[in-house]
Amino acid sequence: MARVTVEDCIDKVNNRFELVLLAGHRARLISQGAPITVDRDNDKNPVVALREIADEKLSPGDLKEDLIHSLQKHVEVDEPEADAGQVEANANAPADDVEEENITFDRMTEEDLIAGIEGLVAPEKSDDF
Repeated sequence: MARVTVEDCIDKVNNRFELVLLAGHRARLISQGAPITVDRDNDKNPVVALREIADEKLSPGDLKEDLIHSLQKHVEVDEPEADAGQVEANANAPADDVEEENITFDRMTEEDLIAGIEGLVAPEKSDDF
């Protein structure tokens, strides 16, 4: 069954290596719980993935983008750049005009800490360990 499926996929994905990458990625998604779009017919995940590609239930382009996204470790986020005039105004501003943020932390008294520790319940001991 898989050989016929690979031959059916070649017209969707020209490169066999890329087909293996895409089908492998889709098979991993299926094993992680992604819904399948074709009948399983007692086939394993790689064959189901190939059948989905052959039946054009999934776009090879979408699978490729998803594969690339899953392999990225650092994703750059495009942030809007500040206006040049605003940057110059901030650079020329004296350092005394910049407000410092006051950071406060919650403090716990020793009595509160002891009361919290005393309120803890010891785990039950069992003979299993």
